Amino acid sequence: MDKALYDLMDWAGIEELVYSEASNPHNMLGAHMTEAGMLVQAFIPTARDITVKITSTGKTYQMELADDAGFFAALIPRKTMADYTLLVFYDNGTLGEIHDPYSFAPQFTDADLKKFEAGIHYGIYNKMGAHPMTVKGTAGVYFAVWAPCAMRVSVVGDFNLWDGRRHQMRKLGESGIFEIFIPGVKKGAVYKYEVKFKNGDPALKADPYANYAELRPNTASVVWDLNEYQWNDGEWMDKRAKTDTKTAPMSVYEVHLGSWMRKETKTDDTGHVITGSEFYNYREIAKKLAEYVTDMGYTHVELMPVMEHPLDASWGYQVTGYYAPTSRFGTPDDFMYFMDYMHSQGIGVILDWVPAHFPRDAWGMAQFDGTCVYEHRDPRKGSHPHWGTLIYNYGRPGVSNFLIANALFWADRYHADGIRFDAVASMLYLDYGKNPGEWVANIYGGHENLEAVEFLKHLNSIFKGRKDGAILIAEESTAWPKITGSVKEDGLGFDYKWNMGWMNDFLEYMKYDPYFRSHHYKELTFSMLYAYSEDFILVFSHDEVVHGKGSMAGKMPGMSLEDKFANLRTAYGFMMGHPGKKLLFMGQDFGQLDEWNENVQLEWELLDYPIHGRMKEYVKELNHLYRSYPALYKKDYQPDGFEWVNCMDSANNIVSFIRKTDKKEETLLFICNFAPVLHEKYIMGVPFEGKYKEIFNSDAVKFGGSGKGNPRMKTSREEDSDGRKHAITVQVPPMSICIFSCTPEKAVKPVQKKAAAKNTGKRSAKNTDKSHNKKPSRNAGAAPAGKPGKQDETGQAAQSRAEGKTAEPERKPADVIPLKKRTKK
Repeated sequence: MDKALYDLMDWAGIEELVYSEASNPHNMLGAHMTEAGMLVQAFIPTARDITVKITSTGKTYQMELADDAGFFAALIPRKTMADYTLLVFYDNGTLGEIHDPYSFAPQFTDADLKKFEAGIHYGIYNKMGAHPMTVKGTAGVYFAVWAPCAMRVSVVGDFNLWDGRRHQMRKLGESGIFEIFIPGVKKGAVYKYEVKFKNGDPALKADPYANYAELRPNTASVVWDLNEYQWNDGEWMDKRAKTDTKTAPMSVYEVHLGSWMRKETKTDDTGHVITGSEFYNYREIAKKLAEYVTDMGYTHVELMPVMEHPLDASWGYQVTGYYAPTSRFGTPDDFMYFMDYMHSQGIGVILDWVPAHFPRDAWGMAQFDGTCVYEHRDPRKGSHPHWGTLIYNYGRPGVSNFLIANALFWADRYHADGIRFDAVASMLYLDYGKNPGEWVANIYGGHENLEAVEFLKHLNSIFKGRKDGAILIAEESTAWPKITGSVKEDGLGFDYKWNMGWMNDFLEYMKYDPYFRSHHYKELTFSMLYAYSEDFILVFSHDEVVHGKGSMAGKMPGMSLEDKFANLRTAYGFMMGHPGKKLLFMGQDFGQLDEWNENVQLEWELLDYPIHGRMKEYVKELNHLYRSYPALYKKDYQPDGFEWVNCMDSANNIVSFIRKTDKKEETLLFICNFAPVLHEKYIMGVPFEGKYKEIFNSDAVKFGGSGKGNPRMKTSREEDSDGRKHAITVQVPPMSICIFSCTPEKAVKPVQKKAAAKNTGKRSAKNTDKSHNKKPSRNAGAAPAGKPGKQDETGQAAQSRAEGKTAEPERKPADVIPLKKRTKK
């Protein structure tokens, strides 16, 4: 070796590189100006010979082998830096020309580093991870990862034979960020980070910021370019930003993409099942799902987590790739198409998101650099003993930044219309799911997780500051105050909260045989005492149809499916009338009988049976009705949008109430009968004088009911009932919900009133004349056989509600599979 070159060698630094322990290899590798010229050094373990080629002149300079491990150096007589390439002759006999990855500057600025260290770099996903780009005219991929306590981090993949010595990364100051630009790497390249811990142990880790990943059971990250897809939903996004969801209809269809609908599995030439062949691609399922959702009248779909996860049985709630849509259903571009297509069909998409915990997989984020990077060091703070997962350290800026940016990422890059936070209660309480001795109190001695509270306020403030119409939803099961309150008023800042209390109480009420329901009447009405404490969404979610809880139909009492479905129709109808937005899990809208199973598709074959088809049509009409009447959604969160008419009739298991807007003529009147008893003449108070028309009846024959109801319009009369001055008498079908539109008396035109009065007078006189010549009927005062008697709508006297009861009507033969004969499929 030339003496001048020899004197420039940093032998300690070379040893550090050879043993792959360098945290800043750029200090040695690449080109550096010295007094003797431009020093170029390269470490390529598989190279036999390397030549430096100056780009501007084409001149070449042979590099000398300084270390047998593959460390080469050359001293080029120049006074200025020059661009160059390396001509590498490999030990397998191949020759390649490459750009030196150590000749490129970092993409992070000082401002980027300061913001990340403070936890406020909200666009950090544009820097971290793997990003195809062109630098100084050279195409490649920029890699960056946070591993603050790592001795060394390298990018490994097929492009470097998974050799951690090959592309050792540069640590940027004290930020803990390692980065490198690797020329020649393209979209689709498979990679991981090889992280060497302080104790010298190496570990292969998937990229926490990766935009794509291999299909399970493989665990590597995949390079992808998120800038190539051309969006077409500008009109939707503009409209969304101008829409106030609080006063708009929101009926959400909760979906697990992996089990909503599946293909027949395919096999390869050897007869083995092709992994993932059972799943539809995002593009395929978009069209099928949009068609179904549109037909059924839902406004939104909520996707159970589509972020990458290794275990199907976790349903997506144990995430390893927070920035990557799962590869089970296709590529990131395919998922962008899914979102785009849904928007083109007028359907909003809400994404489930899991900021509460993450799995312990050794190749994931757990102990990422050999220390607790994302989780708390103290296991009493950093682990869920019952879930077996790890809890985020929300007080660490790099962790909170990772999560805050992730929520923004899905709204920014995938145009998500909402983010639903999973398991918020587990974030808020330090003792959630823990026994005494398994948790540590906060600085005030309480069990509130103050760091998580601050994190949620921070995230929600930044998210809402975008003002693009995207919403934030909390799944929170406790009485923590102001979940949907403004952050400025010490609230957490969510837009909506799942109403778990209503769901639990109402399902508890519904599970009882109607004979016993009167003793649990308060569980039906209690929710209105706190209905306006938060902005609630009423939910029948996936959590209620798993782990032995049974399907929604299975929860209902009854000896036959007809009985169960009558209960279910009433339950869904009551839910639609109760203040709050709505959510229903897939399969429950056509009465799936089995519990949900993530390994098989829904029981679509049940739609071959009329009773299930009628249930599907019922939910469909209910959804379309909901969207058509402003009273059902416009004042969900304003107390003057709801009034009880009667919430005291526990003996009959009946409740009646009013939904209304500022327009009197938009008022709707509900009467819900939770017993299988027909009331022929049930007197109920009404909000004002006027006409009342039944617009919806869950007991209609087309829905599988008995056909009882009120086909004729009802005119109110002056009569004190339910504390109101006016009343009507209605037929209340067994186990049903009836909805009446309300037309106030003043809305009737004077001319119509005059004409109506005149015609009534004529008919009265005519009937009086005829009555003198007509013989008395044998069944005077009785209705024709087989027909219900016409109700007296104008008389001052009326039968009491108790006298209006009749026996349960005889049911028609069921056109369903008998429960006892049905076997589980």
